[in-house]
Amino acid sequence: MTNQISNNLHKVRNNIAIFSKKYNRNSGDVNLIAVSKTILQDKIEDAIKSGCKDFGENRVEESLEKWPDLKIKYPDIKLHLIGRLQSKKAKKAVTIFDYIHSVDSIKLANILKNEMDKKKKYPKLFIQVNIGSEVSKTGVDIREIDNFINILKNEIKLDIFGLMCIPPADEEASPYFTLLYNVAQKYKIPNLSMGMSRDYESAIASNSNYIRIGTSIFGKRN
Repeated sequence: MTNQISNNLHKVRNNIAIFSKKYNRNSGDVNLIAVSKTILQDKIEDAIKSGCKDFGENRVEESLEKWPDLKIKYPDIKLHLIGRLQSKKAKKAVTIFDYIHSVDSIKLANILKNEMDKKKKYPKLFIQVNIGSEVSKTGVDIREIDNFINILKNEIKLDIFGLMCIPPADEEASPYFTLLYNVAQKYKIPNLSMGMSRDYESAIASNSNYIRIGTSIFGKRN
């Protein structure tokens, strides 16, 4: 086992415990997703052997190459799609992923609903919210989120497991995390996917229960 990955995981888990106590959270309510995009299988297995059960990937095709055998070998693993999902890849995504964090259009929501009903396989779905209304980012613009949620709930009849966001990189994350939390409270959406290596303390303070950590576990990517 790579000691560095084990040590990094220990540090992240210790920080989660510290931050949870600081903000009156139960650390058991904060789920750690190890972001394994571009990471080779041997390092992923090191993380699994160090107790990781949730992994995040950005690309459907890469996941289909890496994960089918690993999921057979380690049946407790849960795989999260945290990157953008193209409509044409939705069918494959339903096959391999347990969670999809990037529902960002009515078209995609309809395709996922049809495919899940067809396969009788129901990944847990997060709406990706463009929390800062950034032109460069995907996700449902925060200014349109009320209408989007109402359509998914009342017309498509889609079960919304949570909301996900990535705040603007050059701004303080806390106000954006608080804004997403308020939307979740308004619509009684139970889960929030917020926080990465640079800002997961702020995310925990704002009631995130899924944090997506890559660099702090696996180091800088090539």
